[in-house]
Amino acid sequence: MKKTLEYLFEGHALSRADARQSLLEIGQGKHSEAEFASFLTVFKMRPITSQELAGFRDAMAELCLVTDLSQYNAIDVVGTGGDGKNTFNISTLACFIIAGAGVNVAKHGNYAVSSTSGSSNVLEYLGYKNSNDPGKLKNDLDKANFCFMHAPLFHPAMKYIAPVRRALKVQTFFNILGPMVNPSFPKYQVLGVNNRENFNHYKNVYKSLDVNFTVINSLDGYDEVSLTDDTCFYGNKNEGIFSPASFGFETIQPESLYGGDTIKQAARIFTDVLEGKGTTAQNHVVIANSAVGLNLFFPGKSLLECVQMAEDSLKSRKALQKLKAVTA
Repeated sequence: MKKTLEYLFEGHALSRADARQSLLEIGQGKHSEAEFASFLTVFKMRPITSQELAGFRDAMAELCLVTDLSQYNAIDVVGTGGDGKNTFNISTLACFIIAGAGVNVAKHGNYAVSSTSGSSNVLEYLGYKNSNDPGKLKNDLDKANFCFMHAPLFHPAMKYIAPVRRALKVQTFFNILGPMVNPSFPKYQVLGVNNRENFNHYKNVYKSLDVNFTVINSLDGYDEVSLTDDTCFYGNKNEGIFSPASFGFETIQPESLYGGDTIKQAARIFTDVLEGKGTTAQNHVVIANSAVGLNLFFPGKSLLECVQMAEDSLKSRKALQKLKAVTA
């Protein structure tokens, strides 16, 4: 690590292979907390490169508890978080709507970063039993087209990494790594990021992976299709801008995405939407994000056809039935 730190302090960037090796060693507990803290500090002093991020992703993928769910041909819809917007659990709701449309979802998530309630918070509150047992995950998929992988249960390397992150009390590159290291490595991923820099990093990393993907970032800083502004997107075969009108919807106000002040409030919003008690704005934003996922999975369908599929899943209560099947 000493040579690596000296190399970095001289202003050099790591290759993908060297970044991978460095984080592998850290995740295996081969270096001191002081060395790791110095390593993280480098990437607060200058921007991370896409090659470095790709290498760190490779290391975390190698260190995780790999869970083979390939037989389910699943999708994940996930955001980096950290946008500071305190929205309700839009991507998690989109996952249940997609499941209600008959597509398997293997969602990877964690506790909240900058909002009141992350996917782990709300699902735990609603009664989902977190587990890293493949049999349990497959059973959830069989009965609900949905399973959830609570990140701490699948990333044992975090026992060396988490204490230093907590001690530093600043955001690090780990804040944007999470969506990249789903331990089931689904072949379909919708990835929301909260700024243009991370949007470009995700583009560059995912172009090198064997994944069908769409990266999204709203122009006003949400890590999802917010409908409060236009949204940039980039995928394997297309790129461009989604406007609210692309989904057949009108622009909405940021306050309509408010996620509550407590996990209890966040969970109430979550169930209200699935039970048909959501506001028009809440319904539209979860349908829009679901449609992006469905459009990735069904490239032969138009975006508006996917909007209709998502609406049907929500309004028929099929999405609600999927939630009940895994939280009963």
